[in-house]
Amino acid sequence: MVKKILYKLKQKWKLKNTWQVVAILLTFSLAGSSVVFFREYLFQILGFGSTTSNWTKVIAYLIFVLPLYQALLLLYGYILGQFSFFWEKDKKIYYMLRDKF
Repeated sequence: MVKKILYKLKQKWKLKNTWQVVAILLTFSLAGSSVVFFREYLFQILGFGSTTSNWTKVIAYLIFVLPLYQALLLLYGYILGQFSFFWEKDKKIYYMLRDKF
């Protein structure tokens, strides 16, 4: 079953081998875990607590945490040899957002 999932991802992302799929999934895992770690400290620095409104937290998340996540994807992607994959995805997101706004 795992082989089947890895094969489907390899086909979907147009990758050459299974190692690339594993490296990309590992990159997503590392970036997601890291951003949770950094978000806690960022919200502490900004003085957010239990009384801070959710809207304020959401806006701060969009302004600071999402770009940090994208940067971490590129950093970990570079370390694991998958920078070009994530760079292409980032460019697509940028162009999509640019066209919407």
